[in-house]
Amino acid sequence: MASQQLTDQLVKHIDEALGMEQNVLRMLDGMIETTEDEEIRNELRHHKLETEQHAERLEKRLAAHDASPSTVREATGIMGGLMKGVVDMVRQEKAGRNARDGYATEHLEIASYQLLERVAQKAGDEETAEVARKNRKDEEAIAKKIEANWDRFAELSLQEAGVPA
Repeated sequence: MASQQLTDQLVKHIDEALGMEQNVLRMLDGMIETTEDEEIRNELRHHKLETEQHAERLEKRLAAHDASPSTVREATGIMGGLMKGVVDMVRQEKAGRNARDGYATEHLEIASYQLLERVAQKAGDEETAEVARKNRKDEEAIAKKIEANWDRFAELSLQEAGVPA
C-alpha cells in the first residue's frame, strides 16, 4: 500500500498530465483552424480525438483517487492556449511553425507520461501506469509522423512565405 505522500504525488502528476492534455486540445483547435493543407488538418483532427481520449482516461484516474482537476492548472492552460491561438492567427509560415510547436509539445507529453508511468508503478497503481503507456504510445506515433514530414513542412512554410522552393 502506497504512503499518502506517494499517492498525493501520483495525483499531482495525473492532474498535471490532464492539464497538459487540456492545453494541447486548445492548441490543436488553433492549429486546425490555421492549417490550410487538408491532409495535415485531417491528421490534426485525428490527434485531437486521441487527445480527448487521453484527457478522459486521466480524468477517470483522478476520480479513482477521489480527486478532481486543479482549477489553477486548468486556468493557466487556458491562458497559454489562448495566447498561442492569437499568435497562430497572425504569424506567417503556419505549417512549419505548427509542426515545430507540435513536435516539441509531443515530446513534452512523452516525457510527462514516462514520469507518470514510473510514479504510478512506485505507488502500486498499475491502471494509471497503463493509461500513461497508452497515451504515450499515441504521442510517440504523432511525433514520428511529424518527424517523417519535415521536408513537406519546410516546403509548405516556404510557400506560405512566398519563397520559391
